[in-house]
Amino acid sequence: QVMSYLLSLLEHSNLDLIYLSWLWNLFKPLCIVLLTLFLLPAIILIFMYCSSLFCLIYKHWNRLKAAYSEDLWYGAIKTLAVFWELQATIWHGYEVEGLENIPTQGPVLIIFYHGALPIDFYYLFAKIWLYRNRRVRVVADKFVFKIPGLASLLEALEIQPSTLAICKLMLEEGHILAIAPGGVREALFGDQNYHLIWKERKGFAKLAIDAKVPIIPMFTKNCREAVRAMTLGRRK
Repeated sequence: QVMSYLLSLLEHSNLDLIYLSWLWNLFKPLCIVLLTLFLLPAIILIFMYCSSLFCLIYKHWNRLKAAYSEDLWYGAIKTLAVFWELQATIWHGYEVEGLENIPTQGPVLIIFYHGALPIDFYYLFAKIWLYRNRRVRVVADKFVFKIPGLASLLEALEIQPSTLAICKLMLEEGHILAIAPGGVREALFGDQNYHLIWKERKGFAKLAIDAKVPIIPMFTKNCREAVRAMTLGRRK
């Protein structure tokens, strides 16, 4: 009855289905481009800001409690790890091969390729936290700390400025440290060929040798296809 009613409604309306179909075929490529370039990255950013807001609320909520664990952020990071893993699995079908190579204790250095938006690292962080019961420390460029609204998330994840002294200290304390040698340059100027844009950035190798820690390389297939960067104006 519902279908009959809809068909009857269309017959008595002025809608031209052929014309509507033509319009859809005409604008479908534009819709796909807009979805790929703007909507999907925007949702990731919204997810990040929601994570930061959650950390802010969690922080102040714990301060109101009479007693809480020594680690203020333990519950928050555990909860966010579950959310990020669900998002990774549902949205991207994200999987990790070789997770068993992450030691359950002792320092280790993870070196990874920096995509347009390093969501693959967030997913790996969640996996290691949930299945290896370890937090991954990471360093970032100074401009990251100036982005409005992310202060609580950066504090919760203990993200530090990218300096040799801080990296060395983290490894000496026995943490897992993740570094993307390509940094922002690789994020902005990398392409679908995944060439490394490290130039002379070999400090991570010297750091690993001095600290006597193993290096675990990490690469995520199709991480640039997940979030694309604008290529207009780049040199070929």
